[in-house]
Amino acid sequence: MKKYILQLVFTAAFLLAMVPVSAQNYATHAVKEGETLKSISQKYRVTPYSILQANKEIKSASDVKENTILIIPLNGKPVENKTESKEEKQEEEKVKPIRFTRHRVKRKETIFGLTQKYNITEDQLKRYNTRLYSETLERRMVLQIPVFPEVDPNEEKELDFETYTVQPKETRWSIAHKYGISVDSLLILNPELDKNTNYLAIGEELKLPRPKGDSLKEQKTEIFISYTVPPKMTLYSLGREYGIPADSIVRLNPEIMQEGGLKEGMVVRLPKKKDDEGEVNTDNFIFYEVKPKQNIFRLTQNLKISREDLFRLNPALENGLKAGMVLKLPKEKADQLEVKNALVLDKINLVDSINIENRPKLVFMLPFRLDKVDVNDREKAQELIKNRRDLALSLGFYTGAMVALDSIKKLGVSVDVKTYDTQLDQAKVKEILFRENLNGVNAIIGPLAPGPLDEVAVQAAAKDIPVIAPISSDSKLSHNNVFYSVPRDVVLRDKMLSYMEKIHKDENIVIIADSTHQVAHDSILSKFPAAQIAKVIDNKSLHLDEFLIQLSGEKENWVFLETDQPNMVASVTSILNSANTSSLLSTEETKEIKVRMLTTSFNAAFENEAVSKTHLSNLKFTYPSFYRESGSDAFTKAYSQKYRGVLPDRYAVRGFDVTMDVLLKLAYKNNLFETSKYIGLTEYAGNGFDYLNDWTSGYFNRACYIMEYDNLRIKEVEPNDSKSNL
Repeated sequence: MKKYILQLVFTAAFLLAMVPVSAQNYATHAVKEGETLKSISQKYRVTPYSILQANKEIKSASDVKENTILIIPLNGKPVENKTESKEEKQEEEKVKPIRFTRHRVKRKETIFGLTQKYNITEDQLKRYNTRLYSETLERRMVLQIPVFPEVDPNEEKELDFETYTVQPKETRWSIAHKYGISVDSLLILNPELDKNTNYLAIGEELKLPRPKGDSLKEQKTEIFISYTVPPKMTLYSLGREYGIPADSIVRLNPEIMQEGGLKEGMVVRLPKKKDDEGEVNTDNFIFYEVKPKQNIFRLTQNLKISREDLFRLNPALENGLKAGMVLKLPKEKADQLEVKNALVLDKINLVDSINIENRPKLVFMLPFRLDKVDVNDREKAQELIKNRRDLALSLGFYTGAMVALDSIKKLGVSVDVKTYDTQLDQAKVKEILFRENLNGVNAIIGPLAPGPLDEVAVQAAAKDIPVIAPISSDSKLSHNNVFYSVPRDVVLRDKMLSYMEKIHKDENIVIIADSTHQVAHDSILSKFPAAQIAKVIDNKSLHLDEFLIQLSGEKENWVFLETDQPNMVASVTSILNSANTSSLLSTEETKEIKVRMLTTSFNAAFENEAVSKTHLSNLKFTYPSFYRESGSDAFTKAYSQKYRGVLPDRYAVRGFDVTMDVLLKLAYKNNLFETSKYIGLTEYAGNGFDYLNDWTSGYFNRACYIMEYDNLRIKEVEPNDSKSNL
């Protein structure tokens, strides 16, 4: 008991001894270049001795060096530094934080270290953490860290702003590069711009800083030229010719106002014209945004460009490489790099970039038709599944999706999943949406039908939830939150025609197209103007005699068949197969006919039972497809193990691929809209995904393949393998 009382006494004495110290106000000061012990003591109205007493490690005035952190005992108000404090303080007050982050102080951290880490001043840190004016930094103290706009206030305070009108084919990247700012800075200056897209409308007006050199204080003598004003020259036309506003010319030449305007024969100062290699837009250049901790050597390696060319296109690099800079690159580099919306993408391995702290919340909405299927009657259930494509697709898709969920779980990612049966009924979808809470959902996969899909898309858009359309390629309505996983017909057609144009030599081209495929007919003809047009009777058959005359016995024949009629496909395929094995009699010699069949509009008609697969193989039938034959042994094995030896069909492969793509992207960054900016082409068991944001209409997949029948098998044509080419 005596020992306990003594301990209390000593504790009380210690606390009483601490009272005067706690009552004393302190400040910390990072010594700047040129400051001395005397100047610092005068600034804070304290004696040099009191500073030395509070900082035992400082033995003399000579120990006070740049970046030394001093504790200053405050006996009075600090004196403002007349050379900078008033100006800097007024300027800092103009720049407001755009947000705050929290920081828990760790052992051995200092105020100076925090200001360096977060790129803020000591005054800014204390202004939003007022306790630091009187308390020293302590471990576990939670601080509010201000985050300021990336635009450097010291750079902008001498600059005026101008209104810039967006020109055709310009992007945020090209405009940011033109003005020497980052895209984030452009967004800060123009808060009305949508931060979830890269869209810019032609004619849209942006607020931007005048380029350096427009301000009289920033002009250097060596960048001026003397210019003699010719007859009929106006301030506007002169400014337009030299790329600076008229008011900047007046500021550079005050005599213009004194003389009452620009006069013929007047000699004025103007900045040198900039070397211009053409407009900075997507027609001429692609762009790359510099990431933190990158260096010039690594950039030249990754961007496949020499140091000299990089600096020539981007003179601002002479002042140093900075994160957020937008670099201009030659347009032809797009063939060697992965480019999306004119922006070069960094290669990201999604599997290696998983953040297991992300816990995606996923919803499936598919027509399982449990209202129609009697699970107690196995035979009827099987018959229904066999005859209903929507049911077969949903069940196949979902079985593949379940394998994807197993796979992501093995990678350490937990997923919350909810599944709903839409019953292929829009009213049912409305009921589900009314009943269920979608808050916190990261993505919705489905529905299949256009009506229910539109209903879900509208409801999800209000909560900023992305919707993935499993089989739709478009919608009559505009949904900027829908990811259409099936490429549009125009994408497939362009892929096919671009490939065929690339390998075309002197082949004889014949087009067979029914009246419902006029767009395909016109597209082929625009690429191959010399193509012959075969006569089609009643959209069902060929005028055989006329068609056979159109085939060449000297050149290889490429026959484009554009129809969705199974009987016509079967008939034409049979005719072409027969022609392929026959010959034409020439006066000189017998010559074999060589025919290959192609289409830009692959559809179910070409897979109909009436169409001979042998004929298609003989004709080296070639077509564009968003699906390639699954070559993923890992997926096939996992699927077979899960479903007791059953092999996956095309729907199951698609279910796995669509779901795995969504899950990996959410595991990387828990926001599909964000990942769509940074992730380019991704490929899985049988499908690829390369979404292009069409701003108001949604995200459209551009990934597709050129497929070919060969020896009764379907293979992907490798564009860089000449042996596989047609």
